[in-house]
Amino acid sequence: MLVLVALVTLSFMSKNGVTLRLQPKKGQTYTATSKANAMTMIEVQGQTMNMSQLVEARQTFTAKEVTETQSDIETQIESIKMTISQMGMKLEYDSDHPEKTNPMLAGQTKEIEQSLNKPHTVSFDALGHHVGDTLSLNMNQLHNIIIELPEQELTVGSTWNSKSMQIVSNTKLDVDMEYTVTAISKKSVDVSFTGHIDPDEEITGGYSGTASINPQTGMVMNSTTKSNISLTMNEQGMSLPVTIVSTTTIEVK
Repeated sequence: MLVLVALVTLSFMSKNGVTLRLQPKKGQTYTATSKANAMTMIEVQGQTMNMSQLVEARQTFTAKEVTETQSDIETQIESIKMTISQMGMKLEYDSDHPEKTNPMLAGQTKEIEQSLNKPHTVSFDALGHHVGDTLSLNMNQLHNIIIELPEQELTVGSTWNSKSMQIVSNTKLDVDMEYTVTAISKKSVDVSFTGHIDPDEEITGGYSGTASINPQTGMVMNSTTKSNISLTMNEQGMSLPVTIVSTTTIEVK
C-alpha cells in the first residue's frame, strides 16, 4: 500500500508542471521589505577589524502597464534604516527620523536621501529580462524580486540558469545563477539557488539561498540569500584583504 501511495504521489508531481511568466496585476502596488545583515572583516597588518552592518529597507513597485510581452513598473525606495557597529561604536540612521542621524554617517546618508521617494519606471519582458537603459545602483533590489525566468515548463527537480546583477562595495557585478525547483503548489513555486560571481571580476565569491515565486505573477514573494564575498581594498598604499559575509531576507506583499 505504501509503495502504491508513493507511486501515485510521484505520478501526480510529474504532471504538476507550471510555466512562469512575468505578469504582475496592472495597477497593483507591491511592497517589498528587506533586511540585510552583513559582517565585514578587514585584515590590517596581521590584525582583523570587524564591522557589522544591518540595513532595512522598504521599496514599492507599481505595475503601470502590463501586456503579454512586457511589464512597465514604477518603483521607488520609501525608507532605509541602517545600524553600523565598529570598534565599540554604534552608528545609526533612520530615514523616517533623519534628525537622529549620527554625524559620522552624514556623507553616506546624504546620498541615500537623494534617492528616496523618487519614482523610476523600468520595463521587463515576459521572461524577466530588463528592457531599456541600465538600472541605477539603488534599484538593485528589483533584481532579487524580478528574476530571469525559463521558457520551458517546470516540474519538481527542474533547473535553469540565468544572469543576475548584484551590488558589492558600490560595484555592479554579474552573477551566474542556477535555480532548482524544490516544490510546486497553486500558491508558489519554491526554488533553491546558487550563484557565482563572473571570474573576470576582481571581486570573488558566491551566493546561495531559497525563494518562493508567485506562479500567477512570476515575481519572487520571499527569499533568503546568503553570500560570502572576497575583495581587496587599497588604502594609503596598502592592499587590504576584505571578506564580507551576509544574509539578506526579502518579503513582498
